[in-house]
Amino acid sequence: MGKNNLVQALISRALASCLCTALTIAVSGGAVAQDRLNISEVKDGLHVITGPGGNIGVRLTPEGVILIDNKFPQDFEEIRSLVADVTDLPVRYVINTHHHGDHSGSNPGFLQIAEVIAHRNARENMLRGNQEGLPRTIYTEQTSVILGGIEVQVFHLGRGHTNGDSVVYFPDLKTVHGGDLLHGIAPFIDYANGGSSRGWVGTMNNILALDFNTAIPGHGEIMDRRDVLNFRNQMEAVRARMAGLIRGGLSIGDASDQIIDSDLSWTQADNGLFMQRSIPGFYNEIFTEIQ
Repeated sequence: MGKNNLVQALISRALASCLCTALTIAVSGGAVAQDRLNISEVKDGLHVITGPGGNIGVRLTPEGVILIDNKFPQDFEEIRSLVADVTDLPVRYVINTHHHGDHSGSNPGFLQIAEVIAHRNARENMLRGNQEGLPRTIYTEQTSVILGGIEVQVFHLGRGHTNGDSVVYFPDLKTVHGGDLLHGIAPFIDYANGGSSRGWVGTMNNILALDFNTAIPGHGEIMDRRDVLNFRNQMEAVRARMAGLIRGGLSIGDASDQIIDSDLSWTQADNGLFMQRSIPGFYNEIFTEIQ
């Protein structure tokens, strides 16, 4: 083989090897894998990024972008790319609705370019869980981000999903982002981090006191006010059902089977986190209440 042919053969092998490596990384879900997520408009100036992990609110302003949540660590670059599809302005602020990694996982990346805000309890939950990307800015009851003349309000309206949930309110758009206080399938009550079904009902009542007609849940499709009201009502209904069963002698071992009711969609969702992970704590919470 001539010298030129040998060089060309080596180059071809190197290119083939690089291509094979790139394809392997993409297929295995490595850092270069993209197209996991989608962005769509909710209202003028407000978008939502959906896909694996929590729904991201994208509030556009004349001076930059305010993000609500940021999914998993591997989503950082794709989130930035999707934001760039709808604005040339940078992300300036990120608000974490709570500490779970499918909502705050990209904090380490965004802390290099933006300010990250969360409730004090959410930050403490992250710290206790040895999570990376701790927010530098915290609040206790309420705060606001004002950017480009647009105000985004952030409230801690009580316990529910966790003890550090934030509700983000866009008053000019009459829209809320509820994080996992709102769920399109079935909620998870994180008792290990201060969650409470009783507190959740009160928190839902506080959300309903806000003037809104549209809601972005932590997971699932965009909601309207009626959907949010129905969510609150089902939380009350499953609490009442569990209380009635316990008064009738229900043991904790039978709770997952007996709580199922055709009128309560959460109990019909076998793969939902309410049925998979919440029932033991839920039983204990209601049992304690009625003693």
